[in-house]
Amino acid sequence: MEEMPRLSLSTRRRFLKQSALASATLALPRVGFGGPSSSASTSPVRTRAPLFPAVFTPLPLGSIRPAGWLRSQLEIQANGLSGHLGETWPDVGPNSGWLGGTGESWERGPYYLDGLIPLAWQLDDPRLKAIAQRFLDWTLTHQQPNGMIGPASNDDWWPRIVMLKALTQYQEATADPRVLPLMDRYFRHQLAALPARPLRDWGKFRWQDEALSVLWLYNRTGDACLLDLVRLLHQQGHDWIAQYADFKFTQPITAEFIKLNEGGGLKDLALSTHGVNNGQALKTGPVWSLVSGAQSDRDAVLKMLAELDQWHGLPNGMFSCDEHLAGRDPSHGSELCTVVESMFSLEQSLAITGHAALADRLEKLAFNALPGTFTDDMWAHQYNQEPNQVECSLHHKPWVSDGPESNLYGLAPNFGCCTANFSQGWPKFTASLFMLSGSSPADEGLAAVAYAPCEVRTVVRGTPVHIVEETDYPFNGLVRFTIDPAAPVAFPLRLRVPPWAEGGMTVNGDPIWTPSDRPRDGWKTIQRTWRQGDRIEVNLPLRPRVSYWFNDSVAVERGPLVFSYPIGEDWVKLRDQGMTADWQVFPTTPWNYALVLDKYDPVKSIKVNTTVGAPAIAQPRGPQRPGAPADTSLVHKVERQVYAAGVESYSALGGKPEPRVNGSPFLRQNPPVTLEVPARQLLSWQGDDGAPNPLPQSPVATAQPQQTLTLIPYAAAKLRITAFPQAPKADG
Repeated sequence: MEEMPRLSLSTRRRFLKQSALASATLALPRVGFGGPSSSASTSPVRTRAPLFPAVFTPLPLGSIRPAGWLRSQLEIQANGLSGHLGETWPDVGPNSGWLGGTGESWERGPYYLDGLIPLAWQLDDPRLKAIAQRFLDWTLTHQQPNGMIGPASNDDWWPRIVMLKALTQYQEATADPRVLPLMDRYFRHQLAALPARPLRDWGKFRWQDEALSVLWLYNRTGDACLLDLVRLLHQQGHDWIAQYADFKFTQPITAEFIKLNEGGGLKDLALSTHGVNNGQALKTGPVWSLVSGAQSDRDAVLKMLAELDQWHGLPNGMFSCDEHLAGRDPSHGSELCTVVESMFSLEQSLAITGHAALADRLEKLAFNALPGTFTDDMWAHQYNQEPNQVECSLHHKPWVSDGPESNLYGLAPNFGCCTANFSQGWPKFTASLFMLSGSSPADEGLAAVAYAPCEVRTVVRGTPVHIVEETDYPFNGLVRFTIDPAAPVAFPLRLRVPPWAEGGMTVNGDPIWTPSDRPRDGWKTIQRTWRQGDRIEVNLPLRPRVSYWFNDSVAVERGPLVFSYPIGEDWVKLRDQGMTADWQVFPTTPWNYALVLDKYDPVKSIKVNTTVGAPAIAQPRGPQRPGAPADTSLVHKVERQVYAAGVESYSALGGKPEPRVNGSPFLRQNPPVTLEVPARQLLSWQGDDGAPNPLPQSPVATAQPQQTLTLIPYAAAKLRITAFPQAPKADG
């Protein structure tokens, strides 16, 4: 659990006089989406010497807008907790310390703002912008004389690191002239104060996130003292690259190992094995490589991912962390904060390194682990999600150091950091779909680094360019781009080719790529003079495949989607939480199955079913009437004393209607694609205290008859089995 910081008050001497940087705001071409309430976006700002150039440059916030099913996800989020959090959760309500009140004054206000800003500006939502503006205006108008920002009740560097991330996004979206001078004064104060008051606990292990903001400002002002600050942050921060160069945490971390019960929660051993810290740390090597120029630093993210996959990897693209690294058993979970922070690390690392494998991982997290931890209407979320999640209840297993509410769906189960922080997932993914390529104007172009429906407005080689991407990806493998430059302009367009893809590309109907000339680096570059109406079609056939996990278990994937067996769900309200509620979910059908796959061709017996047209509209997860259980041997029975405590069971009450969720493909009812797989029940594989026992070593023996299971996308199954034992075909 992330603990509250130690508080201290002290005065600090200014390092240098305040610097007037309002005039330093760059006079760059601006391209907006139009409409009186939309904000224009400045052109991308590349890495400035002597920093080493990044391969890609993120486009400013507002350059990319979601469309299709992706826009529906952001709208559901805006209509759910993200858009109403301050109305039902005091930690970011009117008394927040980040609004000048006496309430929570540490990380939760900045966390919330870090996701609310991109959500508000991508949807061009006046109401959400107004909520964000109150936090922004208070911070921008209450800087202390010495340069410090934020509530005066604490001087912890860590929450300011998050607020800086929020401010950079806001400045890109609005060009507010107050942001750069405020950041300059703060960084000068910090450069003077850090020698006597160095980074500690959370700030020490998350220094790389501040380095991003410092380098962001340097690229706009060229002030050399900012590079001194980055070097000081690196010197005082945890050495993540060294930790992974000789990775020692190859076993599940226990509370005893980190001495959690002896006050070790903020000691280096605990913080270096903490899941969120490791998710944020993924970007460390690439960020530092901008200063060092070392290829080994740039590639460090690949080394870190490889170690996490080997010792703690899970089928949904995450690594286990509940709350510390927990091994490869898929009944262990991953914290929602870790999911969104890992996504942000991958987005930043991809921009710096250009490694296509990072985009592959980013899509896997975005299309599985991210939506898999919310109710369909995004009014409730989990702290921990599990690939093999057979019950969400008040149980103590299998968590390393978390509490019994860890996988409930609710307002703030276990700990409130994820409630404040989850909003950044979908909006920042949207903002990263396209990036500027090239290290100079001479080789400037665009790159489509991840696929989802959207439209882009930016400037390439001085020419405004509008791109519309139409697709149902990842549910369908056809992606169409329409390129509309304001005038003919020549530039390279790079399109990512996933490692599983066996398809092709056309430009205006002419083939330009077939599987026989697969690019080695994962990128197909189209160099041409683009004219209005040019069309690209990318065909990425989505064929099933099998991946292998803990104890030789198997998971079934199709493109970037992971598929799960959906267990019957009985949603039981634990308590109301203002505008939302906390929920337990109990199984109503068996879950203990082993897949029966051919040893030499495991995918030949997998059948794909797809629906025609747009994703179906269905009831959100929560109060629904589950189907009757097929087998009561593993079905949870709600005890009578639960009802005596005033808990409602919607299955017992016959269900309660809720508003329908429109346009989401991550629904259990009529999902856009399902897979049929042969399986046999494995009665020897049981559960304990709400969690399945560890996966047995495959192959397993079972005398049960073969049957067919229907698998659905991971995120659509809130109770699920994702990693299955393997069993031979039934005798006879």
